[in-house]
Amino acid sequence: MTDPQSPPLTTLRTEVRDRIGTITLHRPEQRNALNQALLAELSAVLDAWEADAAVQGIIITGSGPQAFAAGADISEVAAWGVTDGLAATMQRLYDRLQDFPKPTLAALGGVAMGGGLELAMSCDLRIAAEEARMGLPEVGLGVLPSAGGTQRLSRLVGTGRALEMILTGRALSAEQAERYGLVTTVVPAADLLPTAAEIMRRILAKGPLAVRLAKMVIGPGHDTDQRTGLLLEQLAQTLLFTTADKAEGTAAFLEKRAPDFDGR
Repeated sequence: MTDPQSPPLTTLRTEVRDRIGTITLHRPEQRNALNQALLAELSAVLDAWEADAAVQGIIITGSGPQAFAAGADISEVAAWGVTDGLAATMQRLYDRLQDFPKPTLAALGGVAMGGGLELAMSCDLRIAAEEARMGLPEVGLGVLPSAGGTQRLSRLVGTGRALEMILTGRALSAEQAERYGLVTTVVPAADLLPTAAEIMRRILAKGPLAVRLAKMVIGPGHDTDQRTGLLLEQLAQTLLFTTADKAEGTAAFLEKRAPDFDGR
C-alpha cells in the first residue's frame, strides 16, 4: 500500500505496509544525492509519520542498486557560505532522526558516502548489501563531515578508526563496516529489503513502550558517565513496571502465548 502524500513527493518514494513505513531516496540519476528539496521532503515525512499510529517503524533505503546516497549534492555545497554552515540544516534533521520516537533502520545498497552515511548513522540500526561501500570523504573537498559525522562515527567505530576514515577519506567495504560495528548485518543485495523488514517486524513484536524507552536510555547513557546512565536505566524500568504492556508481557510469558501489546 502506497502512503499518499500531499503535495506529491518528487525526491522520495514512500510506502506503508504492515506497520512499517519505507522511505526510498529517489534521485537515481544523481545517485540519490541529498539536496535541499530531498531534505525538506524527508523532514515532512518524518513529521507525518511521527503522528501516524499506522506507522510504528521506519526503514530508509535508496533507489536503485548503485547507491543508498552518494552524499550531499555538491552543486549546492559549492555555493554554501557561513550562514549555511550556521544553519546546519542537515545536522539538525539528522539529530531529529536520531531522536525519533519510533525505531528506524537504514538499508544500504550501493554507496553510502558523506551525508548519506551520516543519514544512515542517525538511524538506530544499519544493514548493508554485500556490494555496499561507505565512507566520509569530505576532507577531500576542503570541508569536514558536519551532519554528525565527526561525532557519530567515533561513537560507533571508536576514535582511532573514525580519525583514520575521516582524515584519509577511505571507504569501507560492507564486510569491513560490519567488522568495525558500523553495520550489524551484511546480506546479498536481493535480500536487503526483506531482511530489513524482518528485523523491523521483530522489533515491532516487542513492547512498544519498552522499545521507545530503551532508545531514550541507550543514546544519552552513552554520552554520560556510567552512574548517570544506570540511573536513567533505573528510572525507565521503574516507569515500565507501571504499564499495561509490562503486565501483558509477563502474563503472556507465564501463559505461554504471544503478547498483545497496545503501548500503554
